[in-house]
Amino acid sequence: MAAKSQSRAQIQMKSRRDYAIGIALLLCVVILWTSSNFVTQDETNPSHKDLYEDGYEKPFLVTYLNTSAFVLYLLPFIIRRATKRSHRNAEGGGHSGVYEPLMTDVDAAETLGNAARTEDPGSGAEDDKLSLPLTPRETAELAAVFCLLWFIANYTLSVSLEYTSVASATILSSMSGFFTLGIGRMFRVESLTLMKIGAVFTSFVGVVLVSLSDSSQPQPPEPTTGTSYLPTMPLVGDAFALLSALFYALYVTLLKVRIRSESRIDMQLFFGFVGLFNILTCWPIGLFLHLTGVERFELPQTSKAVGALLINMAITLSSDYIYVIAMLKTTPLVVTVGLSLTMPLAVLGDFFLGRPAKAQVVFGALIVISSFLALGLEEERKTEESALSPGDQEAGRVHVEEEVSLSD
Repeated sequence: MAAKSQSRAQIQMKSRRDYAIGIALLLCVVILWTSSNFVTQDETNPSHKDLYEDGYEKPFLVTYLNTSAFVLYLLPFIIRRATKRSHRNAEGGGHSGVYEPLMTDVDAAETLGNAARTEDPGSGAEDDKLSLPLTPRETAELAAVFCLLWFIANYTLSVSLEYTSVASATILSSMSGFFTLGIGRMFRVESLTLMKIGAVFTSFVGVVLVSLSDSSQPQPPEPTTGTSYLPTMPLVGDAFALLSALFYALYVTLLKVRIRSESRIDMQLFFGFVGLFNILTCWPIGLFLHLTGVERFELPQTSKAVGALLINMAITLSSDYIYVIAMLKTTPLVVTVGLSLTMPLAVLGDFFLGRPAKAQVVFGALIVISSFLALGLEEERKTEESALSPGDQEAGRVHVEEEVSLSD
């Protein structure tokens, strides 16, 4: 009995530690994204990045280059494979001692996965399947689906900024919290409680307050040369922003459902495959856009635009890798709502730069922080309950007074 209690305590402690690490990684992503915005913003117009200030409105090319940069994550995998092959050749193809595979090693994942399937090919138990490490083939298949959803989510958000205001795009893209909660419930990775609904709603209200306040600020005169930044087709832009929020919710939920735990997958190999599939499969879209005149292929002409493009690529390369790990250690809803923390962090950055915010902006930022803290505490409790009883994935039903059943 004492051993069982100790085991439960260890499981609970590990779950709490992983959750804390996930929150810390999420905060790193928020800092990276906010820093990127400050670096790439023009001082006279903080609502538009240098790429747009210089008239370089190429949403497809920017998204394509950012995603293609993920292929660099294949280098460690290639080097590791080459090193092992040369090591085996040096030893004459033999082995000495006992080899202990690491969970992050794709070779170990393939060996363990294939062995388990060979030993029990007809078990079909879902829990056993979800505990096996993903093989390189399974990792590639997951990366192919993720690449499509990720590209659409980011491309549609970039396109929306060409047709609608930054405030509208920001507000509608923050609807991803509602989509994530609904889709997560459908796939049984999220429980629908009053606390979660309230946290998502209040976070959305905070985003609205900050965005509307920013849009009411006096804008500088429109430049005589370059592209106009006034919304040309706001309904089209709003539709693209909403579509981005939907696909964003789809891809974070997909990863949580398919991977469950980051120990089951080599994340470097996963993102490397994402970059490779993006390079191989998405270029025809760019060719079509070029031939139809929707987006002509043009390289940036100014050093400022080149610098902003490289910064965005570097931030995307590091932040999205960290972000996915943070999501796997927490939940899709936590990281989705957590990204709204870029707003209060930006308000704090403006304060230190001598640009104090209005009371409405400060109030909206405080609402965002409060909703994230409330959601974080709720999800931490749910995570610990799931860790103690992994067979009961619908832990939210324990709290009937809070549960909002979709089936009834």
